[in-house]
Amino acid sequence: MEAENRKTVGEYYLDALNSNEEYEAEELRREMQKGYEKQILECVDRGKKEFDGDFFVQVETKKERLTPNVIRNYFIPRKTCPQPFYDQTIYMYHKSEDALEFLWVVPSKDTCVVYRDNALNIAPEEKDLLNFILDFYDGTLHKECIKLNEDQDLAGDDNGRREIYA
Repeated sequence: MEAENRKTVGEYYLDALNSNEEYEAEELRREMQKGYEKQILECVDRGKKEFDGDFFVQVETKKERLTPNVIRNYFIPRKTCPQPFYDQTIYMYHKSEDALEFLWVVPSKDTCVVYRDNALNIAPEEKDLLNFILDFYDGTLHKECIKLNEDQDLAGDDNGRREIYA
């Protein structure tokens, strides 16, 4: 009966709101990334069962509506490459090499605007993220998405063709 003693996300959220503790950004990042790699591998395993050949892994990052300080990642295997959008990370699984390739990340809209508007002042270690953001805004990621989908063998396959628009 361990489940009866476990706190819900809502209880943790209320505890955090009522707490005077301040958390360092690095500590929060580490906490959020716990289990990320495991969930990516689980998503790849689901994709291997669902699709023949190469496929994509879409990681959507969303804030919970009722608890805006709670952020969750959703791992979705897809046959097609999704259109680039905010709060999204895309990987491509290459079946022949049994390898997962990181394609791009687009952070939240607020983060993208700050990076774009301050491009000349971004620290050198954050230039890769800045480049993804600039590629998102100028349409480069969209063009890459179209090319990747043209390269996929999609004859007669409607699986994964749904797109997410917000």
